[in-house]
Amino acid sequence: MSSSILACGRFKLDMSRPRIMAIINVTADSFSGDGCPDLASAIRAAERAIGEGAEILDIGGESSRPGAIPVSEQQELDRVVPLVEALAPLNVPLSIDTVKPAVMRESIRAGADLINDIASFRAPGALEAVCDSPVALSVMHMQGEPGTMQLAPSYRDVVAEVRGFLDERVRVLLDHGVAPERIVVDPGFGFGKTLDHNLALLRSLEVFGEGGYPVFVGMSRKTMLGAITGRDVNDRVFAGAAAALLAVQRGARIVRTHDVAATRDVLRVWMAVEADRAPGFAAKC
Repeated sequence: MSSSILACGRFKLDMSRPRIMAIINVTADSFSGDGCPDLASAIRAAERAIGEGAEILDIGGESSRPGAIPVSEQQELDRVVPLVEALAPLNVPLSIDTVKPAVMRESIRAGADLINDIASFRAPGALEAVCDSPVALSVMHMQGEPGTMQLAPSYRDVVAEVRGFLDERVRVLLDHGVAPERIVVDPGFGFGKTLDHNLALLRSLEVFGEGGYPVFVGMSRKTMLGAITGRDVNDRVFAGAAAALLAVQRGARIVRTHDVAATRDVLRVWMAVEADRAPGFAAKC
């Protein structure tokens, strides 16, 4: 892929500059503690995130934190689909964080624009649920499953292995007729990785953009930041903003965050400084 435009459902997103994705969890067990218990609170959280500068909303109805307990398909549908229907008129791209094909299908019907699948569309029926749709597709690397992925992650070369996995999943999508401009890649920070693995991925993040696909990252409030700073999950805003900036400097184009305002301010300063090298930044920051 060489185009800087991401075909994202109802939208065409210019990927020549970074985009902030706000996390809207409709769960009671989000690791970050900011899950929304009902539809009304989720709508308020989404509106607040847009006001703070979010350009994409990522809706999740099932926690993927280490040790998370799976929820039923119907429970996830009941959490996610009404929220998609409520937010679709806001004219902001809607991403759905799910591994379930039925949730993918129904969310797309309700107005979703991107499917963010931590299992990279490996579940039976997942490819069939998304390939013929217009939505963008994010493939992510995860070693193991959410319930056990952090017990003993191991790699010989984490950067090469994660890159190889993502390349293989991209080829699968292409072989199923997905247009290259619909694909996003995510190295999966915190998903079956130690702190050293995560740092190695961040240091070499440019590698994941070499195929021409936008790089998606999510490090906000994660354990890796707590291990570095010694701070509790709700006190990692500054660390998350720093991680987002480091990722964008290394080529990330979608930054998924719990803390939109701080991330926006950090990236606006960076974009203003970089405006002489990337003139389009000046008008957009």
